[in-house]
Amino acid sequence: MPVAIITGASKGLGRALAAALAERGWDLVLDARTADVLKETAKDLSAYGTRVEALAGDVTDAGHRAELVAAARRLGGVDLLVNNASALGAEPLVRLEDLTLDGLRRAFEVNVVAALGLIQQALPALRDAAAGAVVDISSDAAAEAYETWGGYGASKAALDHLSAVLGEEEPGVRVWAVDPGDMGTDLYAAAVPDDDDPRPAPAEVVPAFLRLLDARPASGRYGAPALLAAR
Repeated sequence: MPVAIITGASKGLGRALAAALAERGWDLVLDARTADVLKETAKDLSAYGTRVEALAGDVTDAGHRAELVAAARRLGGVDLLVNNASALGAEPLVRLEDLTLDGLRRAFEVNVVAALGLIQQALPALRDAAAGAVVDISSDAAAEAYETWGGYGASKAALDHLSAVLGEEEPGVRVWAVDPGDMGTDLYAAAVPDDDDPRPAPAEVVPAFLRLLDARPASGRYGAPALLAAR
């Protein structure tokens, strides 16, 4: 069975994508910082009959990243790596004049540095896979200028460019930066706690990611709404 590593997988988009892959028979290595929530998620997903390894930790920890890849190798390899774990830099979001440099560093450490570190650890196995792929979760804030989203958006823009270069350097591995669009997640609630407008549940976006896995288009940046419209 194919094996996926998904970071930030205890809830939100990570959990929804993990559930969809489990339903398809994928084995999973899941990461999140909150151990009890991650354990409950792994228990739920195991009901699909798939093997699930749940490793709580912080993706900025090189040792933790190595453990994720080692767990995937024990399951058979790494067919898919999803860099979904994200940090805002400030909760709630603030204007750039008020963004602490430590907050900005945290956003880049989680969203860019840790993502590349995990890619580097997983690349040998991804190259060996029959259809190895990396999905880096981006944002419209990476391409558009929204007030208070500067630090987070800058980190996601850096992740987009990293993804694009990796796609050029690794022609045998698909590398997709994906903007999932608006979603109702804990991350968004922390970013803009006063926004009560309803947003789509993460599960509504998952078919866009499944389309990528099924169609395997060229490496590049994709938006979930466009992928859904093309089904």
